[in-house]
Amino acid sequence: MKDSWQKMKPRLGESNWGALAGAVVGATGGLFAAGIAPAIMAKSPALLVRYPIIGIFCMLVGGPIGWLVGGQLGPRLGEKCDSQRAEIVGGVVGGLVPVAIIALWGWYMKTH
Repeated sequence: MKDSWQKMKPRLGESNWGALAGAVVGATGGLFAAGIAPAIMAKSPALLVRYPIIGIFCMLVGGPIGWLVGGQLGPRLGEKCDSQRAEIVGGVVGGLVPVAIIALWGWYMKTH
């Protein structure tokens, strides 16, 4: 018998633990992701927050994308491992997707 948190195929935008974890990681990481490359290149952590308007925009974009990706990845991983913790880990990994994309964009903008 399956627990209530296990789902075969989650609907897009459906609320679950993976989606929540993905949204938190995507929004929080998106806030600082655009400044990661400049901070590393200049060896100055102060550059993480040098562009606050871009950071807020990336947070507003990263949160929903993390919700969608984490909401799809989390339940599938949770069902495969038969664990709610695995669902949350899948959501965190899903939330890192927009953070990585934004960080790569920041690196591209800094180097070109």
